[in-house]
Amino acid sequence: MSQKASLTALARGQLELARAASSGRSAHTVFGGNEHVLRQTLIALAAGYGLDEHDSPGDATVHVLHGRVRLRAGDDSWEGSPGDLLTVPAARHSLDAIEDSAVLLTVGKQG
Repeated sequence: MSQKASLTALARGQLELARAASSGRSAHTVFGGNEHVLRQTLIALAAGYGLDEHDSPGDATVHVLHGRVRLRAGDDSWEGSPGDLLTVPAARHSLDAIEDSAVLLTVGKQG
């Protein structure tokens, strides 16, 4: 695995894939996997698309790289724009793209 990756270039490519996908999204694991404690995934979402409500994966953050997103959990919501780091709540939540967006999802496995 390489020691350096351009998240800007990766986001650009994944956004192209998301815009063309019927689901309006695309994802690529940047780091981690089953053998790692940490997993980082770049997720691209076309405007108006998102990730439906799902359970919390454990400790997780969403770093907004491009666009604007809204993270929702119950009656609470947080909007993020480039450079923002959103902490994923330990509750069912969803993520919606207000405009074409790319985020870096970082998840730490629970012990």
